[in-house]
Amino acid sequence: MPVETQTHVLLVEDDAVFRERLARAFRERSYSVATAANHAEAMQRSAEREPTIAIVDLRLPGPSGLQIVAELRARFSRLKILVLTGYGSIANALEAVRLGANGYLSKPADVEDIEAALLRTDEGGTPEQASASVTTPSLARVEWEHIQRVLADCDGNLSEAARRLGVHRRSLQRKIQKYPPSV
Repeated sequence: MPVETQTHVLLVEDDAVFRERLARAFRERSYSVATAANHAEAMQRSAEREPTIAIVDLRLPGPSGLQIVAELRARFSRLKILVLTGYGSIANALEAVRLGANGYLSKPADVEDIEAALLRTDEGGTPEQASASVTTPSLARVEWEHIQRVLADCDGNLSEAARRLGVHRRSLQRKIQKYPPSV
């Protein structure tokens, strides 16, 4: 019976564009990739094929990424789990590690960042080191990400997003035309 040598990645991310970009980058590096946008899809994909690595977004519709981390850890003890989030905090990092994540990485992250974080976990990184690697995003970055999230929740309706955010529509329009601030 042949031994499987290809690393299988389960990528759980609700942002379809980011999810597919990361999946394509992993496939180009000869990883096998299954993608999921929410808790139910993640559990289904992991049942279809046991992942070697799971990359889980913290904020998802429905049950959070932390619940997925806990359930995956309970099912697969040798699975490497990396939590990704645009809303990084030390408290979230410690909770993710407590629930079974091997590492924690703030967005924006690309495949090189993820591989480096996974390598750090291979080298015996501790939960304290994982939380120390969390970089706090700038206030401008958090504002931009929040606006993007609200805009997505409103299905791109700028007027509705402006109403929910309590800002004038034109002010919101100017803010979203800017490039995202760096971390």
